[in-house]
Amino acid sequence: MKNWMFILLCLIGYQATAQGLIFQTSEGAIKGYDPVAYFTQSKPVKGKKEFSVSWQGATWYFSTAQNRDLFKSTPGKYAPQYGGYCAYGVSRNYKVKIEPEAWTIYEGKLYLNYDLDVSKDWNEDKPGYIKKANANWVTLKDKK
Repeated sequence: MKNWMFILLCLIGYQATAQGLIFQTSEGAIKGYDPVAYFTQSKPVKGKKEFSVSWQGATWYFSTAQNRDLFKSTPGKYAPQYGGYCAYGVSRNYKVKIEPEAWTIYEGKLYLNYDLDVSKDWNEDKPGYIKKANANWVTLKDKK
């Protein structure tokens, strides 16, 4: 994807989401998807309201009580990097929305992306993008 096109998408996504530490919509953190399921089932799974947890100012939903309990015991192990915002976007110094189907587990950490096209770009240089995103997140995480 062309960089200018991604920047335009970022600006649109920036306006469309509530900016906070955790990416959340009216459906909850990461659009109501179960962050543990990415690790245990290797796919995005929608969470259920009866299995919810409040963490870092957001409501997280889980598909099972077991997944909820795993998250409660070690949320940092299962929570997506960069508060669930698009990892590629954070590498470009933007906080933008994600699509739950655009995900990667790399070195034991969950990364979400804007969409599947952005994930393709992300996958071309995960270590490089992670290095940039980690540096950007220090100041970007507190921006509204």
